[in-house]
Amino acid sequence: MWTYEKKLQYPVKIKNPNPKLAQVIISQLGGPDGELAASMRYLHQRYSMPYREVTGILTDVGTEELAHLEMVAAILYQLTRNLSEQEIEGSPFATYFVDHTTGLYPVAASGVPFDMKYVGVKGDVIADLNEDLAAEQKARVTYDNILRLTDDPDVRDPIKYLRQRELVHYQRFGDALRIAQDNLDSKNFYAFNPSFDRKTK
Repeated sequence: MWTYEKKLQYPVKIKNPNPKLAQVIISQLGGPDGELAASMRYLHQRYSMPYREVTGILTDVGTEELAHLEMVAAILYQLTRNLSEQEIEGSPFATYFVDHTTGLYPVAASGVPFDMKYVGVKGDVIADLNEDLAAEQKARVTYDNILRLTDDPDVRDPIKYLRQRELVHYQRFGDALRIAQDNLDSKNFYAFNPSFDRKTK
C-alpha cells in the first residue's frame, strides 16, 4: 500500500509550449527506457526477490519511477497546451496529434507504442539486478540526449533533476547487487546452481 502525496516530486513550470520538444521527451513516458517501463520492471521484480532489503529497494525505486512518470506527463502537458493549429501542423508532433490530440499516450519518440516487452523480469536475482543497473544507465543517456536538444531552462531544470535521480537509482541497485551477492554462496551463485544439475547414469 502507498500513500499518495498530491504534488509533483519536483516542480514543473514551463512557460513556452513546444510541440517539437514534446515529440522528443515523450520517449521518457512510453519509450523502451522510459519511466513507465522502469516502474513496471521494478515493481514486478520485487515479488520474486528473495532478500527483504533488496525488495525494499525495488519497491522504493519503482514507486519513485511512478512519480517520475507523473513529472514527464506534466512536462508534456505543459509543452503542448494551447497550441495553435499552425504550431501543430509545422512540427513532428502533428502525427501524434492525429491519433491522440494532446492527450498523453505512452509512445516512444519514434512513434512506437509502449510495450511490456521492454520490461525485463527473469526471477533470477543476478539477471534482474543487472537488468536494473543497465536500465538506469539507458534512461540517463536518454535524458542526456534530451538535454542536448533543448536550451529552454524551464524544461532543462526538471529534466536535469530526473537525470540525477537515475544516477541515484543506479547506486541503489549497485547496493542491491552487493547485498544479493553477499547472500549467495558459492553453490548457489549464477555460475553454477546444483538444483539444475541433472545427473546422468
